[in-house]
Amino acid sequence: MENKTISYDKAVARIEEIVNLLESGEKGMDELSDLVKEATSLVKYCKNKLRMTESEISKALGEEEENH
Repeated sequence: MENKTISYDKAVARIEEIVNLLESGEKGMDELSDLVKEATSLVKYCKNKLRMTESEISKALGEEEENH
């Protein structure tokens, strides 16, 4: 799954799906490894997206305060 073209909400949903797959114990070792790598990548993407959003909100609020 390409992180750059996925929305935050879809990334979180996929992480939840992967967690459920991992908890089920039905996947083989090779697939487990791939799922963990995918989840790790998605978590990094989500953290970055949250940081960027927080920065944008802080900047917007700072600009708003300057205009008052």
